[in-house]
Amino acid sequence: MLRIGLTVFALATLGLGACNKQELQQPRPPRPVFAVRVGDASGLSERNFPGRAKAAKEVNLSFRVSGPLIALSAEVGAVFKKGDVVARIDPQDYGTALRTLHGQLEREQARAKRTEQDLERDLNIRKDDPGAISQAAIDRSQQVADSAKASVRSIEASVQSAEDRLSYTYLKAPFDGVVVETYVENFETVVAKQPILRLLDPSTIEFVINVPENLVGYTPYVENIDVAFDALPGIRVPAKIKEIGKEATQATRTYPVTLVMEQPAGGEILPGMAGQANVSGHLPEEAREAGTEIPATAVFAGKGDGISYVWVVDEAGKTLSRRAVVVGQLSRFGVLIRSGIEPGEWIVTKGVHSLEDGEQVRIIHATKEDGTS
Repeated sequence: MLRIGLTVFALATLGLGACNKQELQQPRPPRPVFAVRVGDASGLSERNFPGRAKAAKEVNLSFRVSGPLIALSAEVGAVFKKGDVVARIDPQDYGTALRTLHGQLEREQARAKRTEQDLERDLNIRKDDPGAISQAAIDRSQQVADSAKASVRSIEASVQSAEDRLSYTYLKAPFDGVVVETYVENFETVVAKQPILRLLDPSTIEFVINVPENLVGYTPYVENIDVAFDALPGIRVPAKIKEIGKEATQATRTYPVTLVMEQPAGGEILPGMAGQANVSGHLPEEAREAGTEIPATAVFAGKGDGISYVWVVDEAGKTLSRRAVVVGQLSRFGVLIRSGIEPGEWIVTKGVHSLEDGEQVRIIHATKEDGTS
């Protein structure tokens, strides 16, 4: 009986050891890595970027003072010129405050005039008879006159502030535009900075696209941009670059680029319309020779060999290989690589110091050439 128990225990021990060995031999899951596809530095050719239109000028208008509305002429679709009154607050309280301050100012100005005359009289007396009035008396007259002048200046500032508050009871259009939304009803009591209506200028349209970090450095070499909107078939609208974002999004590693365009003939672009921007251009020869731009975080130094490397991801097998590269100068959005990588290859952009040659990886948050992720 004891021999049978020992046999069973030995078999169980062997089985457990085999299981542990099998578990240890199981391959590790692929490591997730951030990567980008290397852009083609030989020429920009043509690329399409999706985006959405918005008005170049749009604002939520609000009063700078509080009070009950007595006029709200703005309705959705109403068109206003710059300087037109779109709403008004009851000015009675602000007018009363201004008139009160005007009265105080007149009194202080009269007092300041009297104190100035008193000081002038004392100075004349001393001039005619130096012993008739003391220096202390003159100093007191000077102090009273200076105080009266300061009071006048203070009230003048209060009057100016009250005049401004009275003018703020008029809400005016800051530019030519159309009302697209209202947030209050007439005769409501509103507070300062409360949105009253939304005004936009649809005459000039902006179009925001997201450009991958490996391409955004080539924007100075863009030669032509036109935008096609889904809602306006057959119409291509010329555009130009207005602004390039200074920071890439964390999720897609793309930079927002704002295009600007005028309304086309034969159609109207409305804010929110989706479309595609067709961007074309070519690099000059000297720019092609400068190298291929990649994120600076993709480059790392070898251990003691003085060579720079990048991790290249084999697209088929999803394995890593360390590749020596020749680094050029720093660029606006990264670093230029003179040789060692080819357009279309995938390179790792983050965590490069913790990877190993031949390691199996999984690309996450990768930025592709067409700007999608």
